[in-house]
Amino acid sequence: MEWYISVLKNYAVFEGRARRKEFWMFALFNAFASIALSIFEHLLGTTLLSLIYALAVAVPSIAVSVRRLHDTNRSGWWVLIALIPIIGTIAMIIFAALEGDECENKYGPNPKKAG
Repeated sequence: MEWYISVLKNYAVFEGRARRKEFWMFALFNAFASIALSIFEHLLGTTLLSLIYALAVAVPSIAVSVRRLHDTNRSGWWVLIALIPIIGTIAMIIFAALEGDECENKYGPNPKKAG
């Protein structure tokens, strides 16, 4: 939960780097929240909650994806590759799973060593 909250606190921070753990913990909690909301909505017979939640986490999701790409020394613009059906999603998963640069890169210091 701590990783999820930290991403939300950095709501629109597109600079710096994000560890794999930060990215994947946010993705995991986001998936659990979406599933829970879907079940709750099914019981209520509405779709408004999922829409509100999706809009609320859209910017933080993009921001953490950009920071994750920065950790692998890629430009944040690579996040647009996810717009390509199937292949783009697979590419983003691979980029997010790669080990970040061990040393400082042009996007900042190694977040593992920073804290």
